Amino acid sequence: MRGCSERSVARALFAKGAASGRRPRGELSPRGIPAARAGDLGGLDAQDAAPRPLTPGGGEVWLLSGAARGHWTAGNPAAGAAGAMPVGGLLPLFSSPAGGGLGGGLGGGGGSSSGRKGSGPAAFRLTEKFVLLLVFSAFITLCFGAIFFLPDSSKLLSGVLFHSSPALQPAADHKPGPGARAEDAAEGRARRGEEDAPGDPAASLEDNLARIRENHERALREAKETLQKLPEEIQRDILMEKEKVAQDQLSNRAGFRRLPPVYLAPVNTIGAIDREPADAAIREKREKIKEMMKHAWKNYKRYAWGKNELKPVSKGGHSSSLFGNIQGATIVDALDTLFIMNMKDEFEEAQAWVEENLNFNVNAEVSVFEVNIRFVGGLISAYYLSGAEIFRKKAVELGVKLLPAFQTPSGIPWALLNIKSGIGRNWPWASGGSSILAEFGTLHLEFMHLSYLSGNPIFADKVMNIRTVLNNLEKPEGLYPNYLNPNSGQWAQYHVSVGGLGDSFYEYLLKAWLMSDKTDLQAKKMYFDAIKAIETHLIRKSRNGLTYIAEWKGGLLEHKMGHLTCFAGGMFALGADDAPEGMTQHYLQLGAEIARTCHESYNRTFVKLGPEAFRFDGGVEAIATRQNEKYYILRPEVVETYMYMWRLTHDPKYRKWAWEAVEALEKHCRVKGGYSGLRDVYFTKESYDDVQQSFFLAETLKYLYLIFSDDDLLPLEHWIFNTEAHLLPVLSRNLKKVEDDGK
Repeated sequence: MRGCSERSVARALFAKGAASGRRPRGELSPRGIPAARAGDLGGLDAQDAAPRPLTPGGGEVWLLSGAARGHWTAGNPAAGAAGAMPVGGLLPLFSSPAGGGLGGGLGGGGGSSSGRKGSGPAAFRLTEKFVLLLVFSAFITLCFGAIFFLPDSSKLLSGVLFHSSPALQPAADHKPGPGARAEDAAEGRARRGEEDAPGDPAASLEDNLARIRENHERALREAKETLQKLPEEIQRDILMEKEKVAQDQLSNRAGFRRLPPVYLAPVNTIGAIDREPADAAIREKREKIKEMMKHAWKNYKRYAWGKNELKPVSKGGHSSSLFGNIQGATIVDALDTLFIMNMKDEFEEAQAWVEENLNFNVNAEVSVFEVNIRFVGGLISAYYLSGAEIFRKKAVELGVKLLPAFQTPSGIPWALLNIKSGIGRNWPWASGGSSILAEFGTLHLEFMHLSYLSGNPIFADKVMNIRTVLNNLEKPEGLYPNYLNPNSGQWAQYHVSVGGLGDSFYEYLLKAWLMSDKTDLQAKKMYFDAIKAIETHLIRKSRNGLTYIAEWKGGLLEHKMGHLTCFAGGMFALGADDAPEGMTQHYLQLGAEIARTCHESYNRTFVKLGPEAFRFDGGVEAIATRQNEKYYILRPEVVETYMYMWRLTHDPKYRKWAWEAVEALEKHCRVKGGYSGLRDVYFTKESYDDVQQSFFLAETLKYLYLIFSDDDLLPLEHWIFNTEAHLLPVLSRNLKKVEDDGK
């Protein structure tokens, strides 16, 4: 099948030695094609050149279309007499060097008397022409189908249809890689010019044409060999090729099945064992938060077990397209929260579900970012806390499935990935098909741990390459735009946000520094350079003294701050100890001011829970003015900042504010079937969105529980929280090398 397409398409498109064309009055056209007359277009543009005949002997036959004699038939009475055919265009059909054989029988040249009396296109009846046309059309359809569906079709298309030739391709060793400088690419182009500079342009052209002919003839030979095979043999070859590909994939993953031994510090030495607070009032509040977790988990188990999320009002399962066909997001997201709250029975049933039902062998397109922070992060955290090998195995398995997302020219990963086919793409709404800063910039922590847990550096290499690309780019005013094109490795548009689209990139720079036990100096520099630019260009103060972080769009500020941006208060405070000299207190104060602003966004609503975004313009401060910004979906960012501010300052107002949030959740979001988000936080009557988000169990309740716990539960010097609040230990401090463990 593949061979027939090569042969027939090649005959139609690449035949050489065509006979010279004749002008209408018999003069020879300069390029061997019939010339056009302005008055005889016959429905075709006068500038269109007719195809060359296939044989030097002139034994060609043309199928003609059009209702009038045109410039391609004006000099050929025999062809003009054939009349119009109901097909589009002018197609060479069969040919023979001397008019014999099939071509001669159809009216070939050379004056041969063989064949039918009066042979020629005009001698055929209309029905015979239709039959020939149908046969020819079926043949072409079959051959083109073979091109696209048989193995190695891409090589066939490039080698036969498009004349691909090594001589015409850029030299691979001079191709600039991710993050390569423009000067390097220019040097490579100059070097290629020196190496390939021909002494004679005509000789160079002839050399290129010779290579094209050689590739074409080789393709034809392969096609001929394929045509000689029986259909059963072709089918067997296809199956063998598929099996080979499957075996290659299995061998690539085999190394990840043999996971190395990993040292785990006893959990009681790194603060993963809970103790009751000494203060009775604090103990009672913490117990209330644990009861909230039980209510959320119990109803998820009752109404949506195994689904991604719960619909607490309608009491059913809810599955977001972010996870494709992967199920169990709430189970995996809640694992470490169940563990630190000492909910042993619930943790064990969640672990059993993971062992028996968590399946990544699905044909599904997933969000690389969401699957990484929720599933990979949740599984890694559960492994470090419990030591159960199933969690490490599943985390590495999923990590391997995410690797094809990085197969882009720059190494910047796609946002979406089909984890079965390995085909990736970006969100259709993202600027110019770009990847998003907060998504590709929020893989570092988990992928560094995947390399440690698997013993394979490939995960770390992928995320370190992202750093390389970013460091080689110019930053407008020192800022990182939200959109980056994965093909060109360049910014797509200058929109900067510390909220949605940008937020966790900055968080992961700081936490990469901390997770490395403060050895990743590159991450530290990138973080402090970034927040210096943010403070200069984005951070503003309202008339009444509220500090907020605006969004930057090509040099213009939009005075809007999102709920997602409220995490930044905790980030500034967490990084304060390592700030440049004299700046520690400044960043602690900046964190406190952001926390106050976000608290005001809560306090100025009817339900005392904050909107998705709030504005500082037109006399408005910390209030949502647009209907599509007034909802609350159980987000954790505000209580996350409260947690960090409490741990770092022990100012009692942060516990007070956190308890206000607990009371508001209980009063306005709790329903019989769990906890639901709200459509409008300014509305006096609750309007539920009917989704209990998995991050409510992973983040919101965990941060609230830690605010009312002692500091030695998950101490910040030993643990890093990923952006989904999953626990990752500081690598070089808490985890010894494998060889040390073996001694």
